[in-house]
Amino acid sequence: MKLSGSQIVIECLIEQGVTDVFGYPGGQVLNIYDALYNAGDRINHVLTAHEQGAAHAADGYARVTGKVGVVIATSGPGATNLVTGIANAMLDSVPMVAITGNVPTSLVGKDSFQEVDITGITLPITKHNYFVKDINELAACLREAFKIAKSGRPGPVLVDIPKDVQIATVEFEPEGVVESFPEKKVKDSKIAEAVRLINECEKPYIYVGGGVMSRNLGEDVMALSEKIDGCIGCTFMGLSSIPDSYERFLGMQGMHGHYASSMANKNADLIIGIGIRFSDRATGNTQKYSKGAKIIQLDVDGAEINKNIMVDAGLIGDIGDSLKRILSAVEEKSRPLWHEEFEKLKEDEKKIEKLNDEKSTSILPPKKVFEIINKHKDENTVIATDVGQHQMWAAQYTDFEKNRKFVSSGGLGTMGYGLGAAIGAQVGSHNKTILVTGDGSFGMNLNELATAVTYNLPIVVVLLNNGVLGMVRQWQTLFYGKRYSNTVLGRKTNFPLLAEAFGAAAYSAATVEEFEKAMAEAMKCEGPVLIEVAIEKDEFVLPMLPPGGSIEDIIVTIDKEETQ
Repeated sequence: MKLSGSQIVIECLIEQGVTDVFGYPGGQVLNIYDALYNAGDRINHVLTAHEQGAAHAADGYARVTGKVGVVIATSGPGATNLVTGIANAMLDSVPMVAITGNVPTSLVGKDSFQEVDITGITLPITKHNYFVKDINELAACLREAFKIAKSGRPGPVLVDIPKDVQIATVEFEPEGVVESFPEKKVKDSKIAEAVRLINECEKPYIYVGGGVMSRNLGEDVMALSEKIDGCIGCTFMGLSSIPDSYERFLGMQGMHGHYASSMANKNADLIIGIGIRFSDRATGNTQKYSKGAKIIQLDVDGAEINKNIMVDAGLIGDIGDSLKRILSAVEEKSRPLWHEEFEKLKEDEKKIEKLNDEKSTSILPPKKVFEIINKHKDENTVIATDVGQHQMWAAQYTDFEKNRKFVSSGGLGTMGYGLGAAIGAQVGSHNKTILVTGDGSFGMNLNELATAVTYNLPIVVVLLNNGVLGMVRQWQTLFYGKRYSNTVLGRKTNFPLLAEAFGAAAYSAATVEEFEKAMAEAMKCEGPVLIEVAIEKDEFVLPMLPPGGSIEDIIVTIDKEETQ
């Protein structure tokens, strides 16, 4: 059948199993939106308030569903507004296809109205991108974009389509969903080396990241921990891949990780890294990181092996296959002294938390906020965050029992990510979604409240308002002599009234009782709700590794006098 380029775009999306797309129309994608209109009974489009929000929505959608997220934007500013969202997806290995329109090919390079070289701009922040000059190549480019986005280490791909290519017609033959590129299997000798290191160790620490989350390998990881009598820690991106209720799971480690997890990582004589990249936020000073321990690293991306940390065994290939082969070959072994040691670390962590609780003078401590959130959510509730102190508290205190329930910006640390991502996560999961944000982050993309209200999405926004840029201020307190340069916001925004102006329900809470009541009411609402929670500006995220420091320098408690 003969179709226009714009019709081919929509047919290819439907062909690849896409049911939801996010975007914002404009002059150079009018033809695509016209084709989208005619296919409205087969594909759903969510109109956001801004293209950046659309990109973050596609990102959040991909994280909770495991499918490729899709975003559409016009040329020029429409395309450049996607850049932060594309970079965010790249650093967190999120599968996404961004489709942009451009000026007709005859006007390319002539500084035409709303012309921009978006493929040049996004080259460093995509797995691949396309500028489609020939309609005969359009379908193949779109299919390959999906294949690349979801293969190996996932990531974003951009397809830029000039307007004349959208208008031209060509014969189109439907095809099936493209399969990912096959992943290579790790050699038997490499598996054997990993098995030998595990059999010989006495203190194994299994360290899981985003690769375990995206491949749904939590059960295999837990089975390995049982067989070798080891404990499990995770990176920020690995959160929700292992149930918090699992007794061998110590939680997130690193700069703001759990004390028990970070100390177990330090004390282990073998670290088994699965789907991780040994980020600087996780390792601290790389020269001191787990000195004396052997390290095994399983990753589909060979570029990550020995990039940040030198390892003793690097297994490049299908991590699910490698994990299963290791699991079947490794000796079942009891390690009672190690088990006793990491159980004691868990008790030490509880003592530290109790000490910090006793030192707190807050009317509504952040930890209590998350205890209440945990009480009112269920295992299917998605937790999304923005970036800052609230994000780290969410990572530390939220309980997860199912995979793909935590949506947050890791590698790029994008303030303003949260609300768009929460919208995409809710559309993808069809479950109640809670966005935890701060007054600084929320102010960056609060316009997406309009989207949540328009589509009546059941999103509860828990806005922790301390009147400052909390994480940056924390650093200024500890490392910059309390010189608070531009971190005291001093804004007069009435967030509940603002939310009501958008059409959302709104509550305020300054005490435990008020937040408990507001949360109970909010979880009953069918549409979006905002709860502004007043917290103190001197609440700190602890533990904390100082910048450039190592686990020996970990800060676990601070006296109030030091913050004032």
